Amino acid sequence: MFLENTVNHTEQFGWIEVICGSMFSGKTEELIRRLKRAQFAKQRVEIFKPAIDTRYHENNVVSHNATKIRSTPVPCSSNIRLLANNVDVIGIDEAQFFDKEIVAVCNDLANRGVRVIVAGLDMDYKGNPFGPMPALMATAEYITKVHAVCTKTGNLANYSYRKATNNSLVLLGENQEYEPLSSAAYYKAMQKQHNKKQNTPNE
Repeated sequence: MFLENTVNHTEQFGWIEVICGSMFSGKTEELIRRLKRAQFAKQRVEIFKPAIDTRYHENNVVSHNATKIRSTPVPCSSNIRLLANNVDVIGIDEAQFFDKEIVAVCNDLANRGVRVIVAGLDMDYKGNPFGPMPALMATAEYITKVHAVCTKTGNLANYSYRKATNNSLVLLGENQEYEPLSSAAYYKAMQKQHNKKQNTPNE
């Protein structure tokens, strides 16, 4: 379990924590856990999420198991810098959907003495690094990679396999559209999908 930084309280400093993994791995749940601990400690907390993410609630950040916390939806990362005033801790969910400026925003906030906690998918449905997440992970002081359970093998899953036939990079969905798979199961599923396409006659 992640424990908060407790070194050198006489110096005002911030840092970045990244929580990453596949879908259904508990990223948002862990984000909410850390934020609620900060609230319990009477720290000033603000939470942000991309405005496009309205799957469970328009304003709240909600995990798959229905744990929730109030948040502010924003259309782009620069809004976070403008709205994050007089806070000790900032939480950002679904960071992979933000623009590249999110990296500079997080670092600016940390340099101002803010603890920044970011959650997001590290890979897209094709198994490629997702959006600004690699750069966030590279500059973060702390990285926590969480795993789901593979629906095929029962092993640890770190891939988000898309069951829906949609080639858009961003496709908001749940277990109807995605399932968590281990490396081996993901490779087999992608091979099967590729072979199916190869054998499908062009219309």
